[in-house]
Amino acid sequence: MLTIGDLAKSTGVKIPTIRYYEQMGLLSHTERSEGNQRRYSKREQERLSFIKHARELGLTIEAIRELIDLSLHPERPCADADRIAAHQLQMVRDKIARLQKLETELERIATQCHGNHVRDCYVIRALANHDLCEGDHS
Repeated sequence: MLTIGDLAKSTGVKIPTIRYYEQMGLLSHTERSEGNQRRYSKREQERLSFIKHARELGLTIEAIRELIDLSLHPERPCADADRIAAHQLQMVRDKIARLQKLETELERIATQCHGNHVRDCYVIRALANHDLCEGDHS
């Protein structure tokens, strides 16, 4: 059995985050020692690693909860897990597209500035006047 500190060290998840995941129902409330210390099993350690990895991939708490539920029913088809992963992939692709638009516009703005003083600075003018932007990047 692991203490919460040992669990945090072994998974790289901070103690307040572990408590948060317990409150959110992603980790079960663990047994307590006689000294009222939380004790975690190998199963909870694996679950926490699963949650951490899912969060690193950007999955929401709701999606993680659904995936955990699916993992408790290994006989079920994995179409729902595939759907969750495909949805997250589309979200990442959408975000990349938005970031590429931002990159293009920031590069354009940053290279337009040829003044030596702030009063002549294109960056300041472009930020103050959205009409100077070439496209929608919101």
